[in-house]
Amino acid sequence: MRIRINEREQEYGGEATVGAVQALFKADADVAIRNGHPATPTDPVAEGDALVLIRRGEAPAAGELEALLVARHTPGVHRVVKAARVGIAGLGGLGSPVAIALARIGVGTLVLADFDVVEPSNLNRQQYFVDQLGMTKVDALSTTLRRAHPYATLETHAVRLTPDNVPTVFAGCRVLVEAFDRADQKAMLVETALRYLPDTWVVSASGLAGYGPAATIGCHRVGERLVVVGDLEAEARPGQGLMAPRVGVAAHIQANAVLRILLGEEPG
Repeated sequence: MRIRINEREQEYGGEATVGAVQALFKADADVAIRNGHPATPTDPVAEGDALVLIRRGEAPAAGELEALLVARHTPGVHRVVKAARVGIAGLGGLGSPVAIALARIGVGTLVLADFDVVEPSNLNRQQYFVDQLGMTKVDALSTTLRRAHPYATLETHAVRLTPDNVPTVFAGCRVLVEAFDRADQKAMLVETALRYLPDTWVVSASGLAGYGPAATIGCHRVGERLVVVGDLEAEARPGQGLMAPRVGVAAHIQANAVLRILLGEEPG
């Protein structure tokens, strides 16, 4: 019979139990998943079953991990995203979850830029942890991304972005995510990228503060190569801060817009 072991099709003619399959294909596995559910060694195995055999704490080889990561992708998606180069400017409440989402779907190269370090006030909405306080954000986020996808290609730039270096740092990026807090930085990045990176889309954000309804956060096509995510109104001010839920909604809408652009779809 033919079964799938760690997302690779195998011919198997032995005893039809999970334990027997595990003994042949990965004897040191600690955990067996059959058709999406935890399995015991005595559970039966039938034609067409899918088994994932895991050794706790072990990182699978690159090819095996890639097959496991993309098992639930729509056919054809992985080939496109693996070849993509995407930039993220600012690794805070928007940029850090965007980076994690894009790494998890297998984007081939992520260009990460932020001059800042992790501080306690970041922990309310950004994808950092107490033991990373004081680290540069590019280093801290790279560590987290490698825990999710150890074979991702990451290019890091611990620099303050300016009109002079934006075209160099993000050269060759199909999409650039604007993930700054300040309006002047947002405007600088968008204007510079659209002017000097003629083949690059920009996915920006505006209007994310507070705890208003998530449904008001939209994805707006505002130019030939510019998309803005948010409600376009709610700005941070005393009494209306930036909070993880609403910022996280916007970040994942940004990540989805990036994916749609890479796949040739209308991002909005």
